[in-house]
Amino acid sequence: MLATGLGASEALAASFPTLLVLRLLHGGTLAGALLALYLARLELCDPPHRLAFSMGAGLFSVAGTLLLPGLAALVQDWRLLQGLGALMSGLLLLFWGFPALFPESPCWLLATDQVARARKILWHFAEASGVDPEDRSLEESSLVTELAMLSAGSPQPQYQSPLGFLRTQVTWRNGLILGFSSLVGEGIRASFRRSLAPQVPTFYLPYFLEAGLEAAALVFLLLTADRCGRRPVLLLGTMATGLASLLLLAGAQYLPGWTMLSLSVLGLLASRAVSALSSLFAAEVFPTVIRGAGLGLVLGAGFLGQAADPLDALHGRRGFFLQHVVFASLAVLALLCVLLLPESRGRGLPQSLQDADRLRRSPLLWGCPRQDHLPLLSPSDSCWAGHTPQQR
Repeated sequence: MLATGLGASEALAASFPTLLVLRLLHGGTLAGALLALYLARLELCDPPHRLAFSMGAGLFSVAGTLLLPGLAALVQDWRLLQGLGALMSGLLLLFWGFPALFPESPCWLLATDQVARARKILWHFAEASGVDPEDRSLEESSLVTELAMLSAGSPQPQYQSPLGFLRTQVTWRNGLILGFSSLVGEGIRASFRRSLAPQVPTFYLPYFLEAGLEAAALVFLLLTADRCGRRPVLLLGTMATGLASLLLLAGAQYLPGWTMLSLSVLGLLASRAVSALSSLFAAEVFPTVIRGAGLGLVLGAGFLGQAADPLDALHGRRGFFLQHVVFASLAVLALLCVLLLPESRGRGLPQSLQDADRLRRSPLLWGCPRQDHLPLLSPSDSCWAGHTPQQR
């Protein structure tokens, strides 16, 4: 709602300072809306389909990027284009009055002890799937019994402070590593763009090339991240990014043009894959109670890395070599840090800080076995309150 209103206000701005302030506010609200959509999409999926839905949403974003120049050429007025953008984002408001089309995440509701709201949503899911939620044929596993056990004592909603992950043993380290890899993946892209510029002199070709490479990176992740695992693919992408950066840095004066072009394209492709997989990885290792704050920090680190491109242009590109050296070194360091991450493929999303701390680093080549048919909502410890070990 805020993004729609601010987007429409930008089209009516009468001065540049007003437009600048509205643009900053609009960007912040859009970032929050996209973060909420990312989390809702992830938490409504079961483990086998999380990757497909996340990468599919990324491909829709690429489609919008490819269509934007054509729409701008058709409209030819930035105010009208801004108004059309606000209208498109306003279409999401149609889902506001239809919770069945865009429901709240039951994972988050249960993790924060909002059992009454979770019961309504899960009841609707069961009926939409053709399952009778009151079926007592399996008394111990029925939806009604599970929710009744969770709501025993009428618990009040419990919200976790975003700073709670600082008191954890493993979660803070995983978040720091993934934020660092996101920063490197976004920041090093300016170096590859600079190396690509002499080889691709036209204005529109680099724009469409980067959009195509982003689509290729998402398809690559879609084909490999479930088959090989999140950590090996992130390790491969970080290795390719660092290697391409080091080769461009060492052979800028000696490599032929086609080699520079190939290395720049490889670096852009690998860095796109690293950024996208870091976001998905972070959403899978942060617990539900602070997933929004944790993923927001990782995405914020990526946006901070994107500042390397305008900073390079601001200084007349005189500090480009030093910037390239710094990010190439950080890419090598990120390669070592990725080895400390756990594997999240096929696992249910952690609900509490304690669940997230149980995600330990597994061997790289023979990681944990696949668990493709886990339920959307794994029973928490509270579900078994009052049961004896024999009943479990």
